[in-house]
Amino acid sequence: MLVVFFILAEAGAVFAAPEHRWKFGVPWPRPTQNEYFRMFCDRVKEYSNGRIEIRFYPDGQLGTHDEHFHAVQEGSVQMVMVVPYVNLVPGGMVNWVPWTIENVDEAKIAFKAGEGILWKVMEDAYNEVGIHMLFQTSFGAYGIGNKERALKAPEDLKNLKMRVSASLGMVRALEGMGKGYGMTMQTIPWGDVYDALSKGVVDGCWSLWPSLVEDRQAEVLKHFSDVNFAWDTNNVVINKELWDQLPQDLKDAVSKAASEVEEMLYDRQEALEAEFKKTLSAMPDFQITLLTPEQREAFRERSNTAAIWDELVKPWLEKRYPGEDMTGKLQKELKKIHEEVLAKRKK
Repeated sequence: MLVVFFILAEAGAVFAAPEHRWKFGVPWPRPTQNEYFRMFCDRVKEYSNGRIEIRFYPDGQLGTHDEHFHAVQEGSVQMVMVVPYVNLVPGGMVNWVPWTIENVDEAKIAFKAGEGILWKVMEDAYNEVGIHMLFQTSFGAYGIGNKERALKAPEDLKNLKMRVSASLGMVRALEGMGKGYGMTMQTIPWGDVYDALSKGVVDGCWSLWPSLVEDRQAEVLKHFSDVNFAWDTNNVVINKELWDQLPQDLKDAVSKAASEVEEMLYDRQEALEAEFKKTLSAMPDFQITLLTPEQREAFRERSNTAAIWDELVKPWLEKRYPGEDMTGKLQKELKKIHEEVLAKRKK
């Protein structure tokens, strides 16, 4: 009888009701990444010994991007994947300063949880609005697509109507590239890009290799150039008050799952990029333009990144870190990361 009692007691512990039931929402279709988000949920349950159970809601089931953001901010949804548009996160501009992160190796260093310079600054930015970062998910470097012509130089942006978002640093960079060429810009939500392109509301947009395929943007674009002027980083975040109240062992369980899945996502992103390029190259009505370093530099020069730092990044950094010259420190560290990665890749 004692043996039976202990067996039943152990089974009861395994199948006990979880202490925490969370929702995890993703506002946009992300078929490839969803596999890993589900894996994250499973690993959190495993590492917490069933004390945390996360139900995954993909493909905008919980609403728009901003609705996801406000839901996690207020705590009605515990965890979401979002991007820190500056209208939501005042310090969010740091997440995508144009012409800084250029490849996955740099991203891994700069956004490394608890250590990377961009992780530290973005954690502070999110904390200001009641949110804690868990891990990053990237779609790579941003190029520019359009329906009219191959983009090989800034003047090829002449008279194009370009879709932009609330990512002001990228807006300013694109604005600089097309300045004086009659290019116009229109703010359109990411989820509406396909319709806007197909209906002629806009002629083009910045995009990424996965989005061209998974969001089917290549169907309504004819040209894409790998300008690589910004790096896509989405943030998987959790309500900060909830996070702060968790015991350390549960924080460790969530952080362990987050670290493992983040690394797998980086590896998968690199492999998928090659697959997406192959798929796009096989499309008869879609043209890829691979820029030379000199051609890309022409776009960089017109982006006027110094002005972007001064206008959009420096004010928040000085307010958040008074007297620390965080702008200078951030630029110096990002340059160091770039040079170190470049040197390793040349070996």
